[in-house]
Amino acid sequence: QVTKVIARDTLGSRSLSYFGDFLRLEHAENAGAFLSLGASMSPQLRFWVFTIAVAVLMIFALWFLLSQKAMNTWTTVSLTLMAAGGIGNLIDRATRGTVTDFLNLGIGWLRTGIFNVADMAIMVGMAMMLIQTFFSNSKNEAQKRES
Repeated sequence: QVTKVIARDTLGSRSLSYFGDFLRLEHAENAGAFLSLGASMSPQLRFWVFTIAVAVLMIFALWFLLSQKAMNTWTTVSLTLMAAGGIGNLIDRATRGTVTDFLNLGIGWLRTGIFNVADMAIMVGMAMMLIQTFFSNSKNEAQKRES
């Protein structure tokens, strides 16, 4: 939330460029989800999908995190990152109706969409889950072959 407030207060409509334009800071308000998916939905549908449904999902995620006793550290960190990012964006949606984005990466014409720190937490958590799933499946396959 702090980075979003700073972006709203300092960037306005200007764009700042760093590291040979690899990193751009530019303020955008996203009414949709990842890469503005769903931004064209009606405001009522966006509210139900991106605020209410996400709030229910975040409550479930927090309950799951707090109720599991035998979860390994990797899983705990990955789920916590995803929940924290989701809650960060949910706070924006519930209080402002949009999510504040301000980071853009790229080289030349090849650029990412505009995103924020909460989005990065969600993506890192998802990547960690995928890595764990891949290595867990590989380990299980190796154990099956040895048996």
